[in-house]
Amino acid sequence: MNAIQKKTITRWMQLAVCSTVLAGSLPAVAQGWQPDKNVEIVINTGPGSGQDVTGRFIQKLFQEMKLVPTSSTVVNKPGGGGAIAYGYMNQHKADGHFVAIASKSLLTNHIMGRAPVTYTHLTPLAILFEEYIAVAVKADSTIKDGRDLLARMKADPTSVTFGVATSLGNPNHQGVAMALKRAGVDVRKAKVVVFQSGGTAVTSLLGGHVDVVPGSVGLMQKHMEAGTIRLIAIAAPKRLTGSFAQVPTWKEQGADAVVSNWRGLIGPGGMTPAQTAYWDNVTRKFTQSETWKKELAAKNWDDEYKASTETRKYMDEEYAELKGFLTEMELAKTK
Repeated sequence: MNAIQKKTITRWMQLAVCSTVLAGSLPAVAQGWQPDKNVEIVINTGPGSGQDVTGRFIQKLFQEMKLVPTSSTVVNKPGGGGAIAYGYMNQHKADGHFVAIASKSLLTNHIMGRAPVTYTHLTPLAILFEEYIAVAVKADSTIKDGRDLLARMKADPTSVTFGVATSLGNPNHQGVAMALKRAGVDVRKAKVVVFQSGGTAVTSLLGGHVDVVPGSVGLMQKHMEAGTIRLIAIAAPKRLTGSFAQVPTWKEQGADAVVSNWRGLIGPGGMTPAQTAYWDNVTRKFTQSETWKKELAAKNWDDEYKASTETRKYMDEEYAELKGFLTEMELAKTK
């Protein structure tokens, strides 16, 4: 072997060693993106709502399952039917350290012209579950059941006051408005008070300030089991199980009304594929856990997990369907 050949071999060996050292010094590139500071879980309602309960449970899973390598906090940003929270999210564009609990109201508020931001301005990350809407009255209310409510509203659309969180046209409102509409009631004449959270709406119900509150079954469960409220209808295709087994559906009471609300995760606009992939991995892990599955069963939540790509497609279809429904309900924005 001549001197030139020896020199060439030595040079190649040096380059190989250099490449190995560099590869070993760049684990972040190999592993992809992950949080390196506190993660904020943003809630678009006040404490005590279904959104808030979901967010705090997910934060608990982050900690217990060690899914996030940093700290995490729940931040409530109520107001504007979610407009404040989603506006806050987009103050942190392309930052994967912010995720928000989303629901159908992200779509309905935009359709109704109540919010400038919808899913297309943000980064859809996951659909987690669906839950049906229940209709509650105070335990000692004179409203006997769903049929009685429909009869009163048909006789006088202003005779009952409804408390709705957090905006008109959202799934909570739909859970009673659909039944009224199908029964021939002009829903535009109904007296509706809008609250910043489901918890606040129920408090107003217990205080006698409103007569009826529609809301997610998860929100209603503890109040129903405590005996402070009575559920007169659930907007489900068939009766639920457990503590809801004795509550009739709207269909059983003559109104063809089925309404559910999904809950999911959404990030700021402009998130990178690496950030989205990280949150795909996190949501996949906790939705496969036994702790999550037990929570779904306990709260009558239907497992509807969808990862980010499927979630975007789902929201595209859902937006179109909801626009048609809200137009029928005479609640959609008209130009």
